[in-house]
Amino acid sequence: MAASLQGKTVLITGAARGIGAEAARRLARKRARVACVGLEPYELEKVANECGNGALWFEADVTDRDALEQAVAAAVEATGGIDVVVANAGIGAGGAVATMPADAFERVIEVNLLGAYRTVRACLPHVIERRGYVLLVASVAALAPYMPGFAPYAASKAGLEAFGTSLRPEVRHLGVDVGVAYFSWIGTDLVQGADAEHPAFKFLRDSLKGPIGKTYPVADAGRAIVRGIERRSKVVVAPRWVAALRPLRGLLGPLTERQVEITAPRVMELFEEERRQMGDAVSRPVGAGGRADADARSLHKQ
Repeated sequence: MAASLQGKTVLITGAARGIGAEAARRLARKRARVACVGLEPYELEKVANECGNGALWFEADVTDRDALEQAVAAAVEATGGIDVVVANAGIGAGGAVATMPADAFERVIEVNLLGAYRTVRACLPHVIERRGYVLLVASVAALAPYMPGFAPYAASKAGLEAFGTSLRPEVRHLGVDVGVAYFSWIGTDLVQGADAEHPAFKFLRDSLKGPIGKTYPVADAGRAIVRGIERRSKVVVAPRWVAALRPLRGLLGPLTERQVEITAPRVMELFEEERRQMGDAVSRPVGAGGRADADARSLHKQ
């Protein structure tokens, strides 16, 4: 049964854009009080203003443990606690494993997987106190990780699934539920940026057949997150057909793999052409969120 979200505090990372921003707005309509965490303070403030209902925003890089813990502490001080945490922040970067700069590969893991861990770790004592809910935003890539040129993204999302599955029995007896979200291609800045910036990625996506080749609106993911929080779901999906992929992954996985293997040589040729033209810049994080992450990392290094 769906529980009321009125008066609940929900902390969301990666809330400046895309899925995080959409979920924040929809949760606020349910009378939840949202704490938006991420980069791009102008965008965060805009989202918080759109949410109303006392929504908060905090600029913090999920790879910066101190900044993240300060944001969580400030949210708790302002609201009294945290009922739900949505670890949503993520980036994507393209390139072959053999040629991608090591720091570009590792940055995706650092943001998507370790950033989610740090988010959950900072929020968990407060969520336990409220007997609340944890949601980790993974991807259909965790179920069918056949993404030549985007290995770190697929690896990070598979890691998120394993993290959530392992965390669940640790906290269930404490009254805390843990969910993992599996989304297909959602029309976020990340997906649109990858299409625009990497002909190889667009070629791969265009070659996919059936529902796995379609792009779905951000609203689908936002609705799914709200529904998952209301029901404290183990599994959150968008679109709905992704639910069938989980139990059938052993059967459908090889079919997807064979489909990808046909196009993979050409995909990798295109990535190599991009690398010759752009050098290491080919492996920069994609989209507006990726640029914000690159700016934040550059500032941190100064």
